[in-house]
Amino acid sequence: MNRDLLRQAGPPLVALVVLLGLWEGTVRLLEVPGWLVPPPSAILKVGAQEASSLLGAAVTTGSSALVGFGLSAGLGVLVAILLASSRLLERALYPYTLFLQTVPIVAVAPLLVLWFGPGSRAVAVSSFIVSLFPVIANTLTGLRSVEPALRDMFRLYGARRLATLWKLELPAAMPHLFTGLRIASGLSVIGAIVGEFVAGFSEGAAGLGILVLSAYRQLRTDLLFAAVLAASGLGLVLFGAVSLIGARLLRHWHPSASGL
Repeated sequence: MNRDLLRQAGPPLVALVVLLGLWEGTVRLLEVPGWLVPPPSAILKVGAQEASSLLGAAVTTGSSALVGFGLSAGLGVLVAILLASSRLLERALYPYTLFLQTVPIVAVAPLLVLWFGPGSRAVAVSSFIVSLFPVIANTLTGLRSVEPALRDMFRLYGARRLATLWKLELPAAMPHLFTGLRIASGLSVIGAIVGEFVAGFSEGAAGLGILVLSAYRQLRTDLLFAAVLAASGLGLVLFGAVSLIGARLLRHWHPSASGL
């Protein structure tokens, strides 16, 4: 077990150490100003000094991202089921779901502030909008990918529509669904941070988006890098949680998770 873990984690860790070493050496050798590109040691130092602020901001952003992700997961699956129930509905409504993928969230965020007020609600809605389409698209693909022979068998035995959905279509769509959820998990953090750029905060602690803006305005590039890394870590945690849940649910019956 330890040998397998070392084989998987070893190469990325070695690459990370080499990259950080090159970064540190290049910045110091060329005497690059810290406000332009700080060395990793400076980022690590400010990260330790501002650990409480970074953690509080990550919790604030993570809460909004989690709400947005949860809404996109629930509503996305329901919309996909609705679209899969009728080809006419799919042709009529699916093009409008593409709007969620193409609309620039930065342009929409000011409207969210007007409609929901500054603070966590607008940020959560921003996260929801960004992360909804992958859930709809991937779940719909999964529901449409059921083998026709299995559909015919369910129809032959007189299975009702709800039974076919629950016992055949949703299980068959699970791998696609979790693919969409993994994509949406990362996008939900991006949407939350973009929402914070515009929506700000009206109560509680500031999120990572506010911390990034504050560090930028003060030319504290080391803190800005630390906040960006915290946001990346937040996205990785959410992505890993979704991947773990998907692997646990699929590993006993689907080949896509057999090796996890």
